[in-house]
Amino acid sequence: MPEILEVEDARALIAAEGLGREIASTFTPDTWYLKRGLTPRAARSALVGRRFAAARRRGKLILVDTEGADGPGPVLGLHLGMSGRVVIDGDEAGDPLIYASNRDVPEWRRFGVRFVDGGALYVRDPRRLGAVELEPDEDRLGPDAFELTLRHLRSVTSRSNAPIKAVLMNQARIAGLGNLLVDEALWQAGIDPARRSDSLSAEDQARLHRAIRKTLRTLQRRGGSHTGDMPRVAAVPCPRDGALLQRRTVAGRTTFSCPQHQT
Repeated sequence: MPEILEVEDARALIAAEGLGREIASTFTPDTWYLKRGLTPRAARSALVGRRFAAARRRGKLILVDTEGADGPGPVLGLHLGMSGRVVIDGDEAGDPLIYASNRDVPEWRRFGVRFVDGGALYVRDPRRLGAVELEPDEDRLGPDAFELTLRHLRSVTSRSNAPIKAVLMNQARIAGLGNLLVDEALWQAGIDPARRSDSLSAEDQARLHRAIRKTLRTLQRRGGSHTGDMPRVAAVPCPRDGALLQRRTVAGRTTFSCPQHQT
């Protein structure tokens, strides 16, 4: 499923292949996919005749700046949800998803634009859990996980008695971390996902910060959030200490952890 690493791949694809191309028309067959008051007519009015000027990202939100003859235009926000992928002229961002179908079924194309040069960009989303909006409120998100400081991590973890996994996955506190990355980082740090966030010591917080940074760098280099070292299978030996890994539900999500070294 797309997490910050897969969303970054999508952003990079837009930056590499989608910028500077004039938009001839919009493709909005699924009005449910349009959020925060966006309509097919509004999308057409805002985008046709403009070009994508830059592709940015904050957490899992892709932010595409537009421009036209009259200057800067609105910002297009793309959310990939659980199974969305960006496709430009047949090129898809990132490694094939392992938790959703990768077939290119026309009915799964939820939103797109056609360029004057004949090419197209569209979002394919089998599970229909993503979204498109104009002028998204970036400030509703916390700092991007790649820019997470130890100071901020200490602040958000010490102020909550929720499970540490819930705090890390709260996009308003830290933007970009999803189920796979959080499980891997907590496994690396030796912290139980169900542990109360405000119970972490200063040493725990520093170790967790290092683990998050290492997890992001390592898994980005390997090619995706699914490439972690902890097997996501219950009752198999933990690669670190040999204890059988357990599967639980923490913060409403399927969670894998080691009962021995994660405390």
